[in-house]
Order: sequence, then C-alpha cells, then structure tokens
Amino acid sequence: MSTFTGEEASNEKHAVARKSTFVSIVLNVVLATLQIVIGAIAHSQALIADGVHSISDLISDFVVLLANRHSGAQPDADHNYGHSRYETVASLFLGAILIAVGVGMLWRAGDRLVNISDIPPVRFSALIVAFTVLVSKEALFRYMLREARRVRSALLVANAWHARSDAASSLVVALGIIGSLFGVRLLDPIAAAIVGFMVARMGWTFGWDALQDLSDRALDEADTAEIRALLAATPGVRDVHELRTRKMGDAALVDAHILVDPMISVSEGHFIAESARLRALSDNRVLDALIHVDPENDAMRRPTLALPPRSDVAARIEAELARRGLRATAVNLHYLSTGLEIDLTLAAEPGTSGETDAALAERLDVEALKREFGARRIGIARAVPVRA
Repeated sequence: MSTFTGEEASNEKHAVARKSTFVSIVLNVVLATLQIVIGAIAHSQALIADGVHSISDLISDFVVLLANRHSGAQPDADHNYGHSRYETVASLFLGAILIAVGVGMLWRAGDRLVNISDIPPVRFSALIVAFTVLVSKEALFRYMLREARRVRSALLVANAWHARSDAASSLVVALGIIGSLFGVRLLDPIAAAIVGFMVARMGWTFGWDALQDLSDRALDEADTAEIRALLAATPGVRDVHELRTRKMGDAALVDAHILVDPMISVSEGHFIAESARLRALSDNRVLDALIHVDPENDAMRRPTLALPPRSDVAARIEAELARRGLRATAVNLHYLSTGLEIDLTLAAEPGTSGETDAALAERLDVEALKREFGARRIGIARAVPVRA
C-alpha cells in the first residue's frame, strides 16, 4: 500500500499524467504525420487508417490533459465531494471518440473492398513506416502503463492500453502491407478494416467501464474486503456491516456501519467512529468515508421506535423519585431492540450510606417503575458523597 498522503498521491498522479500525456502527444504528432503522408504516397489505405487512429490518440491525449487539470480541483459548493468524476466523464468521451473513429475506418475499408480493382499497388516505404510505428507505440504503452500503475490512475491505464491497441493495429497494418507487396491487394483494406474494428471495440470497452462508474459502481470484492479489515481493526469496533462503496474517478466513497458497546458514552462512540474513518482514509483508494455508529447490528435487529423519548422518561422518573424522597444526579437511557434500559445514579443522602442496594431497590420499588416505563432493566447506583 502506498505511504503517500491523499494530497501527495493526488499531486503525483497529476504530475505523471501531464508528463506521460505530453510524451504521447509529441510521439503521436510525429507518427500521424509520417503515416498519413507516406500512406498517401505509398498507396496504403491501412497506413492512412492507422494515421487517423494516431490523430484520435491526439484528441484523447488532450481529453486526458483537460480531465487531469479539472479532476484535482478541491470540493466546492457545486461539487461537495470534489471533481474526481471528471476523469470518468473524460473516459466516456474518449470511448465515444474511438467508436466514431473505428466505425469511420470500417466504412472506408468496406468501400475500398467493394472497388478492389481500383486499389493501386502498395510501395515498400509503407512497410518501413508501419514497423517504425509498431515499435514506437509498444514502447509508449510500456512506459505509460508502468507510470499509470505506479500512481493508480484508471484514466492513465485506459490511455496506456489505447497505446497498446495502436501497437496491435500497427502490427495488423504491417501484415496487410506485406500481403499487398506479395500481390494480394485486398489484404491492405482488410487490415484497415481490422484496425477500425479494434479501435471501435476499445472505445466500447472504455465507454462501458466509464458508464458503470458513473452509475455508482462499487469497488471490487478484494478492495472492499481490505477496507472492511481496516475498519474492523479499529479499537472499540466489534463488527462492520452495511459497508458500501461507490467509485469517484480512481478513488471511492465509503459508507459503513460499525458495531460498538451499547453502554459506552456518545462521545466515546464518536471517538471510535472518527478513528475508524481515519483508518479508512489512510487507504489511497478512499476519497471520503461516512461511518455510522450502531449499538447493535441493525442489519439484523432494529431498535423499536415505539419507546418514549428521553424528555418523557426523565420527567416521569424525576416525579416518581420525588414522591419517594429521592433525586437522580444522572439518568442514562439505552434504546435497544430488546427494550429500554435505564441506569440511575441517585444523589447521596445523609444517613443512608449503610443502606444496601437491595433495600434501596425495594424502597424505590424498581419492579413497579419497570412496569410503568416498559423498561427491560433499571439499574440503580448511589452517588459517592464528596468529602471536604
């Protein structure tokens, strides 16, 4: 797991995105120009198609740069959770571009195959350019994928595999040119059609994945299990349930319920929840976490809402104690699925220090109070007198 803080990881990811994308832009400008010019001179429809593919790469590179610039913006009034989904929207847009380019290539290749007799012979210079592009795109893919995995960027991974698809398409183009050089002219437009299909298929993959993320797709089971383990390891957490995640760019939002001792104070429960949240945020896959504290597993049992509110219980207890000449210094209520539980701390009274708990319970008539409040349990304790 990365030791970077969330901000450091984000800054590094954006820096890597800018650097790798600029490298891709420079390479694609050179290669696209070379492919289209030589493709036209050497009469290779496949090489021209691959050049158009390289131009689509340029468009995708600018989309990545734009998304990278805006996705790192801090949360604001319109985007309370930040702008991480700009990357997902950019991936969807990139997929649409690739589908359109791929369909266009297929259409053009089909037109050439229909008019096969009009296809001029391909020249050897087209093969040299095709192999040059193949080697360059494979090297670019390896560089971009290494950097993307290092900073864990889904958008950069997608762009890296786009470069790999370019290398694969260049291989197909090279094979088509070789066949055409040996007299099988239809192999060149067939290679162009294969390239078009590969581009469209890659676009569909990117677009579909982005659409799933925009539809609040969860992290995979392995990532979710690791986050659950982080939360469960928090001191004071007895169990974790109703853990939900939803993707936000490369990160995810986490919602979880933690089970704690039902008899602890609200402040201790809050402290445990904040500790669990900080543990979750230590994982750079987590953008933010919302932790709900449960005294019971509410996925299995729900506390009854028919019980009286604190204001009613406290007022009636005060009145009942006053009738018996007693006063409570503290009233703690526990709303559980098994019923209401009450813990009373009674004010110390002169001359009653020797009174046993059983005698106190009898004088207070605890059983009658339990029936009156519908309580499952009433615990009674004496406040310790403060000595001067």
